Amino acid sequence: MTLNHIAVYCGSNLGNSKTYYQSAQAAGAAIARQGSTLVYGGGKIGLMGTVADAALAEGGRVIGVIPTFLLEKEMAHPGLSELIETPDMPSRKSKMIDLADGFIALPGGIGTYEELFEVLSLAQLRRHAKPIGLLNTDGFFDPLIALMQHTADTGFMPQANMKLLCVSDCPQTLLAQMADYRFTESQKWMEPAWKTAGEQA
Repeated sequence: MTLNHIAVYCGSNLGNSKTYYQSAQAAGAAIARQGSTLVYGGGKIGLMGTVADAALAEGGRVIGVIPTFLLEKEMAHPGLSELIETPDMPSRKSKMIDLADGFIALPGGIGTYEELFEVLSLAQLRRHAKPIGLLNTDGFFDPLIALMQHTADTGFMPQANMKLLCVSDCPQTLLAQMADYRFTESQKWMEPAWKTAGEQA
């Protein structure tokens, strides 16, 4: 799979560990070195600014997508290859999804989770077949992976949906997994065993 454009979702804060910062640097550099364009939220702060700076430092192309209200707060990165302004947050997310051939989530907060789960939900509904990666720095996403496994174990999503995620703590390994990714069809709606047994009784 060719990943010409990779959308990165990550925090507007740096986090309490320097490891998150270093991992974001490595991710931005790895994306640029393989010739992919970085698509991200357009900010100059936190891990968002870090990943953009690293990609730019490697000579990479970086597209920022930022809503007007954040632009007015002067939160935009001043040195991007291209900055796209959107009227609001939903249109920002839609634009990033449209531009991207794949998605990577780095550590972040509620906004990062929202963006990640939107592309996961769209994949589950077969609205796209693009790879979705978690850069699992210091096990940051272990609780989220466990939550998704619990969701599958309790019958609220197919076990096959766990395969929607590529996971690694190494940017290069993650990018390689995403390049090899092939979407797997799965049944979204399932009848639980207790209901099937009741109908047969």
